[in-house]
Amino acid sequence: MKVKVISRSADEFTKERSQDLQRVFRNFDPSIRTQEKAVEYVRAQNAAKLDKIFARPFVGAMEGHIDSISCMAKNPNHLIGIFSGSMDGEIRLWDLASRRTVCRFPGHKGAVQGLTVSTDGRVLVSCGTDSTVRLWSVPVSNLLEEDASSDKSAQPRETYVWKNAFRSVDHQWNSDRFATGGAGVDIWNHNRSAPEQSYQWGTDTVVSVRFNPGEPDILATSASDRSIALYDLRMGKPTSKFIMRTRTNSICWNPMEPINFTAANEDSNCYSFDCRKFGEATCVHMDHVSAVMDIDYSPTGREFVTGSYDRTIMIFPYNAGHKREIYHTKRMQRVFCVKYSCDGSYVISGSDDTNLRLWKSKASEQLGVLLPREQKKHEYHEAVKNRYKHLPEIKRIVRHRHLPKPIYKAGKQIREQNESQRKKQEKRKAHSAPGSIVEEPLRKRKIIKVE
Repeated sequence: MKVKVISRSADEFTKERSQDLQRVFRNFDPSIRTQEKAVEYVRAQNAAKLDKIFARPFVGAMEGHIDSISCMAKNPNHLIGIFSGSMDGEIRLWDLASRRTVCRFPGHKGAVQGLTVSTDGRVLVSCGTDSTVRLWSVPVSNLLEEDASSDKSAQPRETYVWKNAFRSVDHQWNSDRFATGGAGVDIWNHNRSAPEQSYQWGTDTVVSVRFNPGEPDILATSASDRSIALYDLRMGKPTSKFIMRTRTNSICWNPMEPINFTAANEDSNCYSFDCRKFGEATCVHMDHVSAVMDIDYSPTGREFVTGSYDRTIMIFPYNAGHKREIYHTKRMQRVFCVKYSCDGSYVISGSDDTNLRLWKSKASEQLGVLLPREQKKHEYHEAVKNRYKHLPEIKRIVRHRHLPKPIYKAGKQIREQNESQRKKQEKRKAHSAPGSIVEEPLRKRKIIKVE
């Protein structure tokens, strides 16, 4: 007689890394699990509350500068390196892991207003109010691998003196050219001491220049006459320009959608544009209460970080009108520059109090190596929060942020003013002839003229 025996391995019935916990088999048939939604709702509530409990975004500060930090640049070839320039003319290379200065780049006699690194990571370009552009060699053997306490000094490889002060600089992708903004837009080459091309559309100062990551010959600029202009280096002339109601302090292209860019404006808002259509903004990002000084996109292109004169840092989804996160400390003053790390996990800010600060891009993210079970738990929590995010209680917990009292009061005042304007416009429209008053949306009202 032949007897069949059911044989099972004990490993199939025990959980990983533990030999005493038995696996629980569940039947996910909806007709059997009648309380499934109620259970998941409670889990989503608990997950949202746990995010608030474990929210510790501030990682540490990097001290060493003796004046306000005006600009920063990241090296695309080294993950843990960041360059910073200050108002006293000093440039430093920092090791984010140890939060120490690795190398200094002295030489500027005035404020450093622009920093950028070439695509291959070998050349650092700096410019400032002393009317000079300096090229520095970044060693191929990573300085960050050496002793961080060595604190070496470097000498400029080239120094170019020009007729006017500079406000910003950006390096072209996969090329030896870079652009500077000042009295005009100048295109330089590493091997020439004078600009290859110069553009001037109007007579005001150019405050920001950014090369398009998808089309390296396209250049976007903002000027103090409230204009934003596009230049095409292949045509040798400007292509398009539009004027806003207030000045734009900084521009950043979306690295995943290079036809879109976002402008940080003086009116405390950020405006996203499609470079093919300048008649209106695609999205208006609100929540700051003072001028937005700098902006930088995440490498994923799904969100960007802004630094403002109101002493806060905010993270916005690329297609949302309100912030996802806000960071602030008691000691942090006006924020002049912000950068995402090359892996998108951290945010670096430079402020008026001479400190660089390192933040997590996700406030409650668990640092370090995660076990597979921990990773699955975090993914499940995100899934249930996303499923029930539209419900009032979950939405209230997720959206709640603690704000400093001056910022809370200023935000409340701005909301009251906007509501008053809205009611006034509705009354004017109600007591006027039909069709005599055409109300334009905010994304159109902020643009005065397109040239």
